[in-house]
Amino acid sequence: MKNRYITSHFPLFSILLFSTSLALFTEGYIVNQLQLLGLYDGMKEFFSESGIKITLLFLLLLFFFMVFSALKIIADTIIQLSLLFFSKDETGDELNKIRSGTWIYLIASLIALIFFHSIVVIMIVFISATFIYFIYFLFKLSDVLTPLHMFGLIMFHLLFWFTFIIAVSYAILTLYNSFISSLPL
Repeated sequence: MKNRYITSHFPLFSILLFSTSLALFTEGYIVNQLQLLGLYDGMKEFFSESGIKITLLFLLLLFFFMVFSALKIIADTIIQLSLLFFSKDETGDELNKIRSGTWIYLIASLIALIFFHSIVVIMIVFISATFIYFIYFLFKLSDVLTPLHMFGLIMFHLLFWFTFIIAVSYAILTLYNSFISSLPL
C-alpha cells in the first residue's frame, strides 16, 4: 500500500533547511560587519555573545522562513493556475503526479545546509533545484499535454517569474535609491 501523504511534510522541511542555511550565513555576515564597524563590542556590554547570535539567528530564520513560505504559496498557485489553463485534467490526478518532486527540494536543502558558509553555493543549489523541479514537472505532464499546451505552460511560468523578479528588483532598487538620496552627504 502506498500512502500519498508520506511526502507531504517535505516542503516544510525543505523550507526550514533552506531558511536555516541562509540564516546561518547571514548571521555570520552581520556579526562580521558589526565587528568591523566596532558596534559588536558595545552590544556585548548589554547582551551576551551567544544571546546576540541566537536572537539574530532566530530573527533571520523567521524572516527567511516567511520569504520561502510566500514563494511556495505563489509557486503552488501558479502551478495550479497553469494546469487550469493548459491541462484537460479536472480531477487533480496530474497535480498528484508532480507532488512527488518534493524530494528534489529536500535533497537540495540538505546540500545547502552543508555549504551554509557560501551564499553562492546556496543560491546555485536553490536555482538548480528549481530548474530540476521544473524539468521534472514538465516530464510528468508531457504525456497529457499537447505540444501547444506545453509551450503555453512553459511561457506562462517563464513570463510570470520574469515579471515577478523584475517587479521585486525594481521595488528594491527604488527603495534603495530613495534611501541613498535622503542621506545628508
